[in-house]
Amino acid sequence: MWYAVEVCILVRCTTKDIRQRGNIVIPLFHSMMPNRLKSEELYYKRMQSREKKKREKMDNLNQCKKRLRVCVATCNRADYSKLAPIMFGIKSHPDDYDLDVVVLGSHLIDDYGNTFRMIEQDDFDISSKLHTIVRGEDEAAMVESVGLALVKLPDVLQRLRPDIVVIHGDRFDALALATSAALMNIRILHLEGGEVSGTIDDSIRHAISKLAHYHACCTRRAEQHLISMCEDHSRILLTGCPSYDKLLSPHNREDYLDIIKSWLGDNVKDHDYIVALQHPVTTDIQHSIKIYGLMLDALISFNKRTLILFPNIDAGSKEMVRVMRKKGIETHPNFQAVKHIPFEQFIQLVCHAGCMIGNSSCGVREAGAFGTPVINLGTRQTGRETGENVLHVRDADSHSKIYHALQLQFGKRYPCSKIYGDGNAVPRILKFLQSIDLSKPLQKTFCFPLVKDSISQDIDHILEKQSALAVDLGGTNLRVAIVCSQGIVVKKYTQPNPKTFEPRMQLILKMCEHAMQDAVSLNCRILGVGVSTGGRVNPQEGVVLDSTKLIQEWTSVDLRTPISDAFHLPVWVDNDGNCAALAERKFGHGKGVENFVTVITGTGIGGGIIQHNELIHGSTFCGAELGHIMVSLDGPECSCGSRGCIEAYASGLALQREAKKMNDDELLKGEGLVLKRSEPITAAHLISAAKLGNAKAVAILNKASTALGVGIINIMHTLNPSLVILSGVLASIYEEPVKHLIASKALLPAQSTKVVTSDLEEPALLGAASMVLDYATRRTY
Repeated sequence: MWYAVEVCILVRCTTKDIRQRGNIVIPLFHSMMPNRLKSEELYYKRMQSREKKKREKMDNLNQCKKRLRVCVATCNRADYSKLAPIMFGIKSHPDDYDLDVVVLGSHLIDDYGNTFRMIEQDDFDISSKLHTIVRGEDEAAMVESVGLALVKLPDVLQRLRPDIVVIHGDRFDALALATSAALMNIRILHLEGGEVSGTIDDSIRHAISKLAHYHACCTRRAEQHLISMCEDHSRILLTGCPSYDKLLSPHNREDYLDIIKSWLGDNVKDHDYIVALQHPVTTDIQHSIKIYGLMLDALISFNKRTLILFPNIDAGSKEMVRVMRKKGIETHPNFQAVKHIPFEQFIQLVCHAGCMIGNSSCGVREAGAFGTPVINLGTRQTGRETGENVLHVRDADSHSKIYHALQLQFGKRYPCSKIYGDGNAVPRILKFLQSIDLSKPLQKTFCFPLVKDSISQDIDHILEKQSALAVDLGGTNLRVAIVCSQGIVVKKYTQPNPKTFEPRMQLILKMCEHAMQDAVSLNCRILGVGVSTGGRVNPQEGVVLDSTKLIQEWTSVDLRTPISDAFHLPVWVDNDGNCAALAERKFGHGKGVENFVTVITGTGIGGGIIQHNELIHGSTFCGAELGHIMVSLDGPECSCGSRGCIEAYASGLALQREAKKMNDDELLKGEGLVLKRSEPITAAHLISAAKLGNAKAVAILNKASTALGVGIINIMHTLNPSLVILSGVLASIYEEPVKHLIASKALLPAQSTKVVTSDLEEPALLGAASMVLDYATRRTY
């Protein structure tokens, strides 16, 4: 008996028990079964080793397959209807996910039904409740609510440490959530991004999309919108709306009549009542309140049983509730006003309603799945994709218009549409969540459309000369030059100016192209093109309005567009006289002078006026037509059609005319002046004759100098410049006579005006270049 009992005890004991019994058990055991103990000890050691290895293996597996910690944040009754199916899906996979639920916003306000209780009734543990709403229901209260949420959310997110936060829609509370999570480097999955609607919701929705790392969108169009917003296509999932998973499954619930009766009374029949839900439009509060009042008047007149829900908490909702109470809706026998209805019951009420009216997204989204007729009032859902069941009354400005819409829609049935989902959104979203690799970088990237790469800065660009392409259209020649920023003409090209428009434009483009090619080898970086031309010019549009007789077919000519299109450079165009003034301001005597006048004495007479460092164009772009200042009422005929203009006396053409007359009368020839028969008579012959003492030639030049001097005195008395610059080939001839006339004829204060001759060899080209060099901006590398 002892042997049997002792064996039983030994088998049931552990090695530790055996050792503890040392003096009693072991001697007896060894005396009776000396080999049995060794085998038992080896057996227990092997078992312990196996258990240890098994635990280590499980620990390794758990580390390899970490459960995704998902935080779902819900702000109101509407977004919970979209988030609840996802929450149930996550909860049904405890091996894959840990779920934290954060409740904030209007869920926790009694006036809006304390809707957090339905979350608790759905058996979800709420990890945190945040009171974030600042009451007031106006714009300021919305902003303060966002600020309060931003203050409270960081502590919650820091405590929960989720791997990803799921955010729905376009509410201001959701914007605070997205901002907090993004700044705390927590991944964000945004539901229903890319959609378009009215009011401030659009801006908030798109802002959340830009903060979110992943997107679950409802429609193909929303997906395309997100791609157009430069979101990464690989992080966008077309899932459909999660509420459709719940919405389509109980479509034919047998207890729907009980639900209808519980909210509207026993006498209400299927399809014989109205569901009304209207929210404020935050970008036009007063108008939305007006529409709300008109809708209530129309519903009262329509005389059908109506279930009306209180508006949401947006700015303006308090005023809408006042309108409701002022009209006695809460006590009206046809109305049942409620703050909240559980979503499962609400969709049954919408499904079997004779009509739904208002501006809730439910009308354009969920109601379509049942074919329920909907009247969408105002602009709150403008841009939403809708089925044929929706009748839009965007300009709901009268009771009769809304009443007529009720007559058209009430009691109809439409084909069911599944624009926003097919009932399988949640499995897609869960699979999408499982695919997220938490080891990848958190920083999101944007997929911008392809653009031409900018040139990186290097030594060649630092050393190259900043330059302009200058074009001068004269009556005889067409000139193009590369002009660097120091006012040096690096290279110049000259061709005869064609007489007609088409060849002239072709030659301009050809010469500019040649210059552009040479600029590369000359290490000149062309910043733009400046054009100097005779005639009246609109510099704002780059158009030659009309020209002198010297340049034919040069009226209403757009110079800017063809040159800019050809070379992809900015183009400036101005009158040649104005360009001469600009050249003096940047490179000549006018540099640093606030008020001065430039007078060009060449083939014609022109000029430019600088007042307070600005070029004067005049109201119709004919300012500074200095050559057409009249100095005599019965003087010679001018090219402008008038008589006695400065140009008719002092221009190169005027002097040439007088020289020809003298030659015809054989008065031009004299001692020292030899004329060849084939040589054309020019102003130069008249000047040479005067220098040789030809009395007639001297008299003509004196008359021309006097006309020019009188004109300049008139300019001085009108504008009172501090400097007059004479430019052009005849400037040196006129300088001293003009100074003498000013000293004798001008008012004493004006006599201090300095008169100088320009030192610039190419004023028209330099002026054209100065427009580019002064106004073109260096490209950003």
